[in-house]
Amino acid sequence: MVATGGWPFVPEFPGSSHVINSNDVFELDTFPGDVIVVGGGYIAVEFAGIFNGLGAKTTQLYRGELFLRGFDQDVREFVAEEITKKGVELKFNTDIESVEKLPNGRLQAKLNTGEVLEADQILYATGRKAKTTGLGLEEVGVELRDNGSIVVNDFYQTSVPSIFALGDVKGGIQLTPVALAEGMTFLAQQYQGSQKKLDYDLIATAVFCQPNIGTVGLSEEQAREQLGDIKVFRSSFRAMKHTLSGSDEKTLMKMIVETATDKVVGIHMVGADAGEIIQGMAVALKAGATKAVFDETIGIHPTSAEEFVTMRTPV
Repeated sequence: MVATGGWPFVPEFPGSSHVINSNDVFELDTFPGDVIVVGGGYIAVEFAGIFNGLGAKTTQLYRGELFLRGFDQDVREFVAEEITKKGVELKFNTDIESVEKLPNGRLQAKLNTGEVLEADQILYATGRKAKTTGLGLEEVGVELRDNGSIVVNDFYQTSVPSIFALGDVKGGIQLTPVALAEGMTFLAQQYQGSQKKLDYDLIATAVFCQPNIGTVGLSEEQAREQLGDIKVFRSSFRAMKHTLSGSDEKTLMKMIVETATDKVVGIHMVGADAGEIIQGMAVALKAGATKAVFDETIGIHPTSAEEFVTMRTPV
């Protein structure tokens, strides 16, 4: 069984030896006064929020039009706005061309836009690769993809019948609970005679940026492409704790419904405790809940989650 996981990947460029990855963050001797975070996925936006929240001047660079690719467009735009309000400087369509270490120990980054930035640390969170180097898998005939991940079938078996792989090392959905579920499924298949395969549909996920993201099911864009006729319910508001404290942080709630069946096919949230709230929503979607079921459910007041059972008018 191969379950070695993944490892942060930093591309090679002039001065790349001066930057750190997400593992290195926990080994820093001193807290940086200012930091540049490069990347647009979970880890990048989470660490940008951590550094900013702890008081570092934080700039996040992403080479694309907008970070969090694959998430609902409304969620991506909303998070960008809220993160900016909290003080993180976002620069999209931007990448680092080279990094130079200055005599005072600070780092100077030259960007593809012509701009030059300085920071105490530059964190690269641009992706992870399967940790298969040096295992000798190629030598025994295990099929690998170009990115190093292991090819497996529905029973986690590789091209060598006696070798199996689970978790991030085989690619796919790279989340800790998914790897745990794969392990339990594998044990049932191997030792209990089960032929049941893991269902990868409707896996909820959270991004612990500031504010949090929680999402399960289809984005609006995916639903329109796959289902055609849908209804979208959306609400944006200041949660009570922010209203009372004078904070201008907002919460976003969004629900996607297939018109033909009234089935809820996607739920998305940006706001405090989104990860906690979305777990219950995932159970509802897995059970096939319809919009009518949500409408018939009495909410808990005063909570943000009650918005999901009080949205009545599609946008």
